[in-house]
Amino acid sequence: MEDLILNKKIIHIDMDAFYASVEQMDNPELRGKPIAVGGSENRGVVSAASYEARKFGVRSAISGVLAKKYCPELIFVSPRFDRYKEISAKIHKIFREYTDLVEPLSLDEAYLDVTQNKKGNPSASLLAEEIRKRIFNEVGLTASAGISINKFVAKIASDYNKPNGQKTVNPDEVIAFLEELPIRKFYGVGKVTTEKMYQLGIFSGLELKSKSQEFLEKHFGKSGIFYYNVVRGIHNSEVKSDRITKSVAAEHTFDVNLSSEIFMAEQLEKIANTLERRLKKHRISGKTVTLKIKYSDFSQQTRSKTLPYFISDKGLIFETVKELLYQERMKDSVRLLGISMSNLNTEVKKAVVVQLKFAF
Repeated sequence: MEDLILNKKIIHIDMDAFYASVEQMDNPELRGKPIAVGGSENRGVVSAASYEARKFGVRSAISGVLAKKYCPELIFVSPRFDRYKEISAKIHKIFREYTDLVEPLSLDEAYLDVTQNKKGNPSASLLAEEIRKRIFNEVGLTASAGISINKFVAKIASDYNKPNGQKTVNPDEVIAFLEELPIRKFYGVGKVTTEKMYQLGIFSGLELKSKSQEFLEKHFGKSGIFYYNVVRGIHNSEVKSDRITKSVAAEHTFDVNLSSEIFMAEQLEKIANTLERRLKKHRISGKTVTLKIKYSDFSQQTRSKTLPYFISDKGLIFETVKELLYQERMKDSVRLLGISMSNLNTEVKKAVVVQLKFAF
C-alpha cells in the first residue's frame, strides 16, 4: 500500500434526515409519513425530507411544487430552527465528552478527531458506535458515522450505511476503497465536474488515479491538485474546533413574485435588518456585500461589492445592496432575495500542527 501522509482516527457523524426526524420525534402523528420541512405545495424550497419522502424523489433544494408532484401525499412542515439548534447543542455536548477536537459542519454533522480521546479507547469504530447509541438514548434520534484516517474518507464513508449505520475504512483499505469508488461519490466533485470527468474517461477512483497531476491541473485548475492527492488517501485538513465563519447571510422567499425594484428595495431593507442582528450577535463585520437573486424560473444571480473597510451596520449594508440592485435591470420577476457578508474580520493565524502516526 502507498504511504499515507496522515494516519489519524477521524469520525464523521451525520444525523439522519435531521430536521424531518426532529419534527417526527416531536409530533407522533408525522411518524412513518412522508414529510418535507420548508416550502409548500405552492411556493418555496424544501429544506429537508424524511426518508419516507425520499423514496419518491423528494429531497432538499427542490421546489415545493415539484416535491408535491413527486409525492402527492407529502406533508409540509414549517421549519423550527430554534428547536433544531437546541437538539444540535445536546448532540455536540455528547461529542465533547469524547474529544475537544470537534468541527461542526452544520447543525446536523461534525468531524471528531479521536486519535487521542477522553475515554482512552483506541478503537475509533467502537467510539463511533457508542456515540451513536448515546445520541439515540439521550436525544431520541439516529445518526450515521464514517470512520477513517482523514476527513475526506470519513465523510464519504458516513453515507454508506445510512440511515442508522456506520462504516469504517481502515488504513490498509483506504487505497482500494478510493480506487473502487464511483467518481460521483467523491466528496467535492459536483454534478458539473462529474460530467466533465466522464467526458475525460474518468468514471472511478482508479481512473482518476491513472491521470497525472499535470493533466488534472490542466483540466481542473487548482482543484486538480486536490483530486490528485485525495485519490491517493492524502488529505491533510485538520479537524478544527474553532472553525472560522466565512460568511453570514439572510434571505427571504416571497409568496408572490416581485417585479418592481421599488418593492425589492423595501424587502432588502428588512433583510439588511436581519443580517445586522446576526452580525452583531456574533460581533462580526465584513467588507464584501453580495446580493443574491433567484428568479421565477429558479435561475440564480449574484452581484457583489467589496468595500475598503469592515461594516455591520444595516444602513451601510442596505446602501451597498441597493447600489447592486440598480446595477442592471432584472431579467425576470424575482422569487427570492438574499444578502450575504463575506471577507469577514474572523481570520485567525493558523496553528502549527505536528502530525503523528498512531495504530488505528
